[in-house]
Amino acid sequence: MARMHHRKKGKSSSTRPPRATLPEWCTVSEEEAEDIVIKLAREGYKPSMIGTILRDQYGVPLVKLITKKGVTEILKENDLLHPVPEDLTNLIVKAMNLRKHLEENKKDKSSKRGLTLIESKIHRLSKYYRKTKVLPADWKYDYKKAAQLIR
Repeated sequence: MARMHHRKKGKSSSTRPPRATLPEWCTVSEEEAEDIVIKLAREGYKPSMIGTILRDQYGVPLVKLITKKGVTEILKENDLLHPVPEDLTNLIVKAMNLRKHLEENKKDKSSKRGLTLIESKIHRLSKYYRKTKVLPADWKYDYKKAAQLIR
């Protein structure tokens, strides 16, 4: 719980440098960037991975500087966005894996506490997404139905 509310980004405490304009070395056009995002989404990549691929393979520092829209906005316009947000999906997968571990190792008390912490994060995040109308108001996390939620 100690690191839960820190202000910096990422595990390495790195922050993205502020940039208002596209660098001159970036040659990808707006249409090309959107087409690449859509193509990668159809191949099954998640939004964060799409951004990484665009950065590493296509030399796009930030999609929003080119298209004036983020990756998730582009996916939402083309009906390719998963109904459950990516960060919530990752937490659900983590909780599922920990439950599987606890079935085999029933006396692992520290993992049991870790599962409690992960599931409380899931509840807090889902409460936020219900409030901002990203998830439906009646959406509820249930570990028994978690496998269907993330597909």
